[in-house]
Amino acid sequence: MKQEARQYAVLTPVCLAVAALWVPVCQAELKPISDAEMSRVQGQALMSVEKLVGVPHEFTRVTFNMDSELKVSADSVTLGGDAAGADIAIDNLALGHVSTDASRTQIDGKTYAVGEVVPFWGADPYLELAEVDGELAGFRFGFGQARGTVSADMNSFSGTIGLKILDANGTPQDATLFDGLTQATANRATHIGLADTATDCASGTQCSPLTALQSLEVGTDNGDGTVGFTDDFFLSFQREGVEWQDLDGSRLINVGRGVSVNLPTSMTIDLQTLQTGIPREQTSYIEQGTNIF
Repeated sequence: MKQEARQYAVLTPVCLAVAALWVPVCQAELKPISDAEMSRVQGQALMSVEKLVGVPHEFTRVTFNMDSELKVSADSVTLGGDAAGADIAIDNLALGHVSTDASRTQIDGKTYAVGEVVPFWGADPYLELAEVDGELAGFRFGFGQARGTVSADMNSFSGTIGLKILDANGTPQDATLFDGLTQATANRATHIGLADTATDCASGTQCSPLTALQSLEVGTDNGDGTVGFTDDFFLSFQREGVEWQDLDGSRLINVGRGVSVNLPTSMTIDLQTLQTGIPREQTSYIEQGTNIF
């Protein structure tokens, strides 16, 4: 019995080795799939990587093929802070909101029951790196498509807000970001209004604090009363000025050093709304007055 056991122990690995060599030989004959069979096969990459050439920066963009419906909130967000202040200083930040009117058509063209979440929708999230001479110059996070509400108390803001304001003649103008002295700025702005000689942020003439804009609709104006998706919503970090490329390559978005947010909105407001402010959407399931979270 001991001799038979030893023989079995020796033969077993031999048989396994022969089997291992034999199986690939048996499976080596591959046949092409017909066009009809190929037409029934579907597949899509989870992730794509692009190399983009710019001057002087080169870019690497990693895009993830997924979509998400978000309802998130944060008590406070501070980015790019130093002794002089912060590039981004936001309180009570929320993406998405809660419906308070079942008959109201929301930003996505749907109606929601009272208490139901109206989500912030984002698809194809991406991370993009900007390099120059082999060193990292900046990076950004964004969505290939985004639409939804952003609610916040914006105490300090760097970047762009794509809001339009109707002037005294009813003509839509691109909103301009200002500091407290009515100096136009894209860095640590505290006010928003019209780029006009009559504008005075101190007195509130054609200008209001950013905190007056409690909720903004991120998206594009389709021109027919509906809101489309935008590909320009992103958060970026730069150690020097970077010209980020629009996702379709049609234009450049020049961003300065520091932290910034590119916040495109479909909204057009009049001067009266600018003065009185845009009210905050309900962002909690139970309305708590000033204790919104």
